[in-house]
Amino acid sequence: MKNIWIFNHYATKPDEPATRSYDFAKELVKKGHKVKIFASAFSHYRLKTKYLDSGEKCRSEIVEGVRFIWIRTFPYKRNDWRRALNMASYSWRVFWIALKIKEKPDVILGSSVHPLAVISAYLVAKFKKSRFFFEVRDLWPQTLVDTGFLANSNPLVWFMRLIEKFLYKKAEKIITLLPYADNYITSLGISKEKIVWIPNGIDIERYKNIKKYQGGNPKKFTFMYTGIHSKYANLDNILKAAQILKDEGKTNLRFILIGDGLEKKNLLKMAKSMNLFNVEFKDMVPKNEVFKIMSEADAFISIIRDMPVLKYGISSNKLNDYLISGRPIIFCVKTKNNPVKEAGAGISILPGDPSALAKACKQMASFSPEQRIKMGEKGKEYIKKNYNIRILADKLEKMI
Repeated sequence: MKNIWIFNHYATKPDEPATRSYDFAKELVKKGHKVKIFASAFSHYRLKTKYLDSGEKCRSEIVEGVRFIWIRTFPYKRNDWRRALNMASYSWRVFWIALKIKEKPDVILGSSVHPLAVISAYLVAKFKKSRFFFEVRDLWPQTLVDTGFLANSNPLVWFMRLIEKFLYKKAEKIITLLPYADNYITSLGISKEKIVWIPNGIDIERYKNIKKYQGGNPKKFTFMYTGIHSKYANLDNILKAAQILKDEGKTNLRFILIGDGLEKKNLLKMAKSMNLFNVEFKDMVPKNEVFKIMSEADAFISIIRDMPVLKYGISSNKLNDYLISGRPIIFCVKTKNNPVKEAGAGISILPGDPSALAKACKQMASFSPEQRIKMGEKGKEYIKKNYNIRILADKLEKMI
């Protein structure tokens, strides 16, 4: 048995989207290991503090054998200095809270989005004399540069590159979610032997009750997006495609966008100004109930704006959800790996072109129900074979 601590600022229970740490932890607990997840009680997806009562600094909670340590962090409403303070507050508080726990973990895994959380994980591992692993979810600062959030000449980028390289060197193993991230990491002088690819997996049991796909309703064909409403998600292109279809009189095609995020208010205003009666917005649903709302979809749209960082590939939780649902997908992402194409599960187009997206929607709706069912089944088999969380957890356990 191993005592494993995971430092993941954005980790959640199945009532929110970011369940990677929880899903892996649950499988490791089943194998006899002891797992703690240190996470922020402030939800990045709902922009509010959860899991803590007023005045509480932290709380311990056990969910299916996995112990969460919820930590109060600074709140924010947009990507400004307050979010940076949220990151700093997590990193500072998690360090002291973890240090005060009177036990020695065998393994501490620091998971980025941001590197400050991983610095805290490394320091606690140093004090506790534990093994240190680095899970790279986003390639910071490269992702910030590629999304235009920071200029490459910004001193903060230079500083973060120093931190990034330091953590790569200190980690016993580097876990990457992106299939080609090793090209980036080895360019910094890191040995390829240290790098292990473990993508986002899927708990297939969570979707066992999803409504069987019947091939779609041509009289009211529903395209669905689920997930974070952010700038990188490029959801304004869905609205522009919806406008094209509305102007063409394609009243049988509609869109449902499910989720929350920093861009949702802007998207709602945009849809209202365009008078898009064929677009509906719905609030985010818990991950353990997402199969219910997904049953309403006739096809899904996977969409991300064009970014240089995607040359290292993608590992998308929501794309996994789409594939396991047994429904076809329009894949609107320019990336080195294309699971939809590999599986034969839908149509692939380039991002940033609303006309191409509108055309793909018409094409998808024009297929026969049998063709769409076949695409969906191919996607389901592909995900079961390649991204089953139990198989990926075995890989993680062997590495540890």
